[in-house]
Amino acid sequence: MSYRAPVEQIQFMLRHVVPFADVAATERFAEATPETADAILNEAGKLTSNVLAPLNRNGDLTPARLENGVVRSSPGFADGFRAIAEGGWVGLAADPEYGGMGLPQALNMAVADMMSGANLALQLNPLLTQGQIEALEHHASDELKALYLPKLTSGEWSGTMNLTEPGAGSDVGALTTKAERNEDGTYSVTGQKIFITWGDSDVTENVCHLVLARLPDGAKGTRGISLFMVPKLIPDENGKPGRANSLKVVSLEEKLGIHGSPTCVMSFEGATGWLVGAEHKGMAAMFTMMNCARLGVGMQGVGVAEAALQQAVAYAQDRNQMGQIIQHPDVRRMLATARAEVFAARAIGLACATAIDMERATGDRDHAARAAFLTPIAKAYGTDVGVRVADMGVQVHGGMGYVEETGAAQYLRDVRITPIYEGTNGIQAMDLVGRKLSDGGDAAMRLLDEIFDGAKAAHHDHPDLTDPVLQAAETLREATQSLLERDLTLRFAGAVPYLSAFARVLGAHYHLRAARHGGGAHVALARVHILRVLPRAAAELQEALAGLDDLTALQDAHLAGDFAA
Repeated sequence: MSYRAPVEQIQFMLRHVVPFADVAATERFAEATPETADAILNEAGKLTSNVLAPLNRNGDLTPARLENGVVRSSPGFADGFRAIAEGGWVGLAADPEYGGMGLPQALNMAVADMMSGANLALQLNPLLTQGQIEALEHHASDELKALYLPKLTSGEWSGTMNLTEPGAGSDVGALTTKAERNEDGTYSVTGQKIFITWGDSDVTENVCHLVLARLPDGAKGTRGISLFMVPKLIPDENGKPGRANSLKVVSLEEKLGIHGSPTCVMSFEGATGWLVGAEHKGMAAMFTMMNCARLGVGMQGVGVAEAALQQAVAYAQDRNQMGQIIQHPDVRRMLATARAEVFAARAIGLACATAIDMERATGDRDHAARAAFLTPIAKAYGTDVGVRVADMGVQVHGGMGYVEETGAAQYLRDVRITPIYEGTNGIQAMDLVGRKLSDGGDAAMRLLDEIFDGAKAAHHDHPDLTDPVLQAAETLREATQSLLERDLTLRFAGAVPYLSAFARVLGAHYHLRAARHGGGAHVALARVHILRVLPRAAAELQEALAGLDDLTALQDAHLAGDFAA
C-alpha cells in the first residue's frame, strides 16, 4: 500500500482542535488565511504522497554510501530533495528577508508530519537545515545571516548540528573539540563528532556545520562552550562554494533504520570556522536549534505512526483468516487504539507549534511558557507513539510483518531512533519535571485549567466522556502538586511516567474538542481514547509518585542478575 498524506485530518485539527485561528488573526501571520493554509497542505500532500513516498523503500534497500570521501545518496533522493527545495518547503517558516515564506510553525510542523510519514530518512535533511536557520536567525551576526540564510532557506545548501562526541553524548559539557582564534577573526576548529545526520551528501552544493567547541579560555562544562559555523566548502568573495575546508567524513554508521540518511563520523582538522553568537555562549544558540528540532522529531514520530497505521489497516482489510482480520476484535482493538493515539500525538504537536507562533506574534510570556512546557511532551509522546504504532503494525501483519517483503518492519526500524536523538525521551521527561516545573507549576496548572474548562463545556453533549477526563485531570493536578513538593532526584525517578500521563490527559482534552466539532466518527474515536488509553494515566501517576527507594534497594549486581551479591 502507498502512503496517503492525511491532509483532511490535519485541516480538521487546525480548524477545530488547536487554536490556529488565533495565529492567523495576528498581524504577523495574517497571510495564513484558511485558503492559504488549505492550499499549502494540499500541495504538501501531493509532494509527499506522489514524490517522496515512492522513494522511501529505495533509502532502506540502497543506503547512502561513502565513496572516496564523498557521500552518495540513495537512488532518487537527490531528485526528491530538489522537489522539496524548489517548492520552497525548506523555508516555509523562515524569515522573508532571506527568502523564506514567514508562515506559522503550525503549518511547517504539519508539513513535517507528512514528509516524515512519506520518507523519514529524506525528511531529516530539511529538518536539520530548518533548525540551523532558526539558530542563525536568532544568534548569528548580520554578515553570517546575509551569507548563509538565503542559501539554506532556498535548499541550495544544507545544515547540520555537531554536538555529540565519542565520550560526550548527553553530557555535552564533556566535549573535547577545540577552537583557536585566528588573526583574521576566524577560528580553527579541531576535533571529532559522531552521529552527524546528513553530515555530507550529494543532494546540495554545500553542507554547513554548526559545531560546538571550546576556546582555550573556555570554562569547563557547558558554560565554556562556543558555537561555530564550519562549512564544507568555504564561500568565496561572491558567496559561492569555494575551496574545501579542513574537514572530512571518516565513516558512515551502519544503523538499525533510516538507512537513506547518512549518519556521519566527522573529523575537523583545523577547519576554518566563524563564531555564531558570543564566545562561550554556544549552548544558548544550539538550544535554539535543538528546541526547533525536538518538536520536529515529535512530528516525525507522528508521521511514521500514520504511515505504519495506514499500511496495517490496508493489510487487515485484505488478509482473510476466518474473514477479514480487521473484523477480529483484538485486531480492531490494536488499530482503533493506534488511531486514537496518533490523533492525540498530532494534536499535542500542533498545539505546541501554535503556542510557538502565538509567542512570536505577540511576545506574550504565557504563550512562551506553554510552548516550552509542551515541547518535551510533544517530542517524547509523539515518538513513543511512533514506536508503539509501528510495532503494532508489525503485529497486525503477523509473520509477514517480521519479514522484509511487506515493508512493515521498516517503519519500526526507522522510527526507533526518534525517542533517542535530539535528547532522549528520559531527558525530555526530566526537563519537564525540572526546568518546566521551576515556575512553581504555573504553566502546568494553566493547561490543566484549560482541560477542566473544556471538559465542562462538553459535559452537556458527552457526559459519559467528560466525567473520566475530569477525574483524570484532577488526579494529574494532585500528582503535579505532589511532585512540586519533592526534590529533583525524586522527581526524576518518576519523570517518564509523569510525562506520559500528562500526554494521555492532554490527548483526551483534544479528543473532546474534536468530538464537539466533528460528529460521529470523532465521538467514536474520542471514546476509544478515553476508555482505553486515558485509564493508563492513573497507573503512570502512581508510578511517578513511587519514589526512589525501590530502585536504589537493587544493587548494580542485582540488576545484572547476580542475586547472591
